[in-house]
Amino acid sequence: MVTTLAALALATAACGAPPGAPGTTTVVSTSTSAPASTSGSTSGSAPAKRIKVPDVSGMNHQDAQDAMQRAGLYNLREVDGTGQGRALVIDRNWVQKAQDPPPGTEVDADAVITLTAVKYTDR
Repeated sequence: MVTTLAALALATAACGAPPGAPGTTTVVSTSTSAPASTSGSTSGSAPAKRIKVPDVSGMNHQDAQDAMQRAGLYNLREVDGTGQGRALVIDRNWVQKAQDPPPGTEVDADAVITLTAVKYTDR
């Protein structure tokens, strides 16, 4: 529920930007609350798990998000690849054009993954 409300708030905020506003992006965090650590000590803790970023080039944006989440990456940032600053509201209407970091890069699980997409009608 909280994630849905946060996404709605972000979409509403993005809609308030004037058309063509430079640098307008939509940030979608789809992570669920992780259990709090029960350990009081941080010494000797295992290193953070590294995850290989999947290649989502040319994928439908919704499928690209799903692939990232299956890999364990939930900190996803969405960008309109045309530079118009549009919000990616209906994910299935968009296709992936770029991603950062590039496919195959190993990152921490909490790394920000930027997915750049355009509408199918923009191609």
